[in-house]
Amino acid sequence: MNKDNLDQISDWNGAVGRQWAALQLDLDAMIKPFGDAALVVAAAKPGQGVIDIGCGCGDTSIALALEVGQLGSVLGIDVSLPMLEVARVRAATAQLPNLDFSHADASTAELPAGIDLLYSRFGVMFFNQPASALRHMRKALVSGGRIVFACWRTPRDNPWAMAPLVAARKVLNITPEPADPFAPGPFAFADEVRLHQILVDAGFEHVAIERFDAEVVLGKSVHAAAESSTRIGPVARLLRELGDQHLPVVVDAVKSAFEASANLDGRVIMKGSTWIVSARNPA
Repeated sequence: MNKDNLDQISDWNGAVGRQWAALQLDLDAMIKPFGDAALVVAAAKPGQGVIDIGCGCGDTSIALALEVGQLGSVLGIDVSLPMLEVARVRAATAQLPNLDFSHADASTAELPAGIDLLYSRFGVMFFNQPASALRHMRKALVSGGRIVFACWRTPRDNPWAMAPLVAARKVLNITPEPADPFAPGPFAFADEVRLHQILVDAGFEHVAIERFDAEVVLGKSVHAAAESSTRIGPVARLLRELGDQHLPVVVDAVKSAFEASANLDGRVIMKGSTWIVSARNPA
């Protein structure tokens, strides 16, 4: 695997990957609207070959395998063994012989040739050298093949992530230092101009970047949403850095922040904002 991405690989095979695997059903439900929007743009056709980049627990890989049918094929690729274990069990249960998975770093792994579509739901923002990674993956595409993916827009456009983090920082009296907005992570592709240039540098053409917003259901109750935010996302990362001794006070602070977003049925729902990106391999 690519040494440039070792930090991300370590995270996704450690606590982050294990938590995603454990919370697979809830997390897939949270981000499903964004993945579905990208699937619509991708419009996979029967008989096509597809690679699902950063496939995680296999939710979108299964959807793609159903779309391309028995004459097509889908390869889900991810660096996280805990998540791939879940994906393989789900694929076996779904009885999809046209679906396979690979534990590898898509930025350097040997990929099958003749692929019609590269797809990703939040799996392409974690490469240290994104243009190089996408250039490598583009070589797997047929002439005129396409890449389609969903990625998060700016943190300020995604209160589902930032509201609990702001609450946690406030209760812990933390003033964050300025961070590199382009560092590998969920919001690395937030800047539209930079994102467009990355794809051009990777050799793609006909780049289209469209905004897509949807509701994110963070939990069935304020308490459930607060606990979930301490296991996955920016607050969870903060707690891993500072230590779990801060967990009780952070949960209380996040619960207070979420109360204003609770529906009448108790669910916590906040806005999520993404880019749905598509581009083509030159003919």
